Amino acid sequence: MHVSLPSCLEGVWRVAPAAPFVPAHLRDRPGKILFITHLAIGDYAYLQNFFKALAGRFPHLQIHLWVDELRCTKNAAKWEGLRKYILYDWLAACPFIQKIYSQTYRPDLRAESITSARRENYPIIISLALVRPHRYAALARKIGPDSFVAGIRRFAGGLRGLVHDFSYKKLDIALPSEIRGIGHVSEIFSCWFQSLFGFGLTLRERLPFVDIPDEWTRWATGYIDTLGAAGNPLVFVNPSAKTPRRCWPMAHVVELIKAMRQQPEWRDAVFLVNALPDKIPETLALVKAGGQKRVHVFSANDNFFQLPAVLRRCALIISVETATMHLANAVRVSAVALMRKKNPEWHPLDAANSKIVTVSKRRDWIKEIPPGRVLDAMRGFPPALAE
Repeated sequence: MHVSLPSCLEGVWRVAPAAPFVPAHLRDRPGKILFITHLAIGDYAYLQNFFKALAGRFPHLQIHLWVDELRCTKNAAKWEGLRKYILYDWLAACPFIQKIYSQTYRPDLRAESITSARRENYPIIISLALVRPHRYAALARKIGPDSFVAGIRRFAGGLRGLVHDFSYKKLDIALPSEIRGIGHVSEIFSCWFQSLFGFGLTLRERLPFVDIPDEWTRWATGYIDTLGAAGNPLVFVNPSAKTPRRCWPMAHVVELIKAMRQQPEWRDAVFLVNALPDKIPETLALVKAGGQKRVHVFSANDNFFQLPAVLRRCALIISVETATMHLANAVRVSAVALMRKKNPEWHPLDAANSKIVTVSKRRDWIKEIPPGRVLDAMRGFPPALAE
């Protein structure tokens, strides 16, 4: 069946629906529900709260998760890196998710995953894909020909819009990709879950969290001991992102460290500079060239939980707009976030423990933020007490 787009969801959120869109006879009986989304760590930092809340309200529903993230490629050289996608470590540790489709990065494995998912005969399939949502609307219907299918609809004009509408017609319910008056992406998620299942989350309930296994807490203690950081504040600096427009130059990092060392509270600090795995040698060379002592290069090479376990032990986190910025809020450590102006809805949610430094112009890249502005943002911003 196809249900036309409700007037309250025509492009923007106006009025919440009177009743949840997911039919009660499917929602209230034992069964399974499949969520399809192209997750990144930042996405999951906020969506996790809603999956956990859904499991608490409807414990009779098994939550299955299809992780796509636009990952499928014919390029065999990329397969090993995609197979080891670090987010899977976090997902595997979440007790409220019963099944994860992670073999979606190769065309042959993706086809096998679709076949496997079709065998599950999901009563409910929800696509939460914000990028190319028309493709995921079609995927959801392919997996569940007879399922109740809801998904995100992004409005487009012209011929492209007409082509995309063909996919959106496969949905029983379409949700908006943009919602008027929304200040943070987690509010969009809250509107979606309110419309689908009849519940949203308050700001406090939307704050990100991470449950770190004891194994990785112990690992972090041992790692930090090797740095000789005992009794000194630990500062984590993340200048790295997957796209150049969100990276901060290492020259700026070195200059900031030198300036912080002139401040009494940071004079004896130990600095950890985060690097993407393939950038470790380059970052090590730049750190050495900077001539600063007690500066180390960090990368979570073995497991996702290495990152939050170390972050939790820091006195301050300085990060560009990437996963580390959101995980800083999850571990409740004071953070300075360096952001562009293009996606303000992805700002850190914990305002009490976050300072945001933005570029001056909308078109500017993060490299345009000088170290002095970061240092200014830290003034009067007391560091967290490291555990």
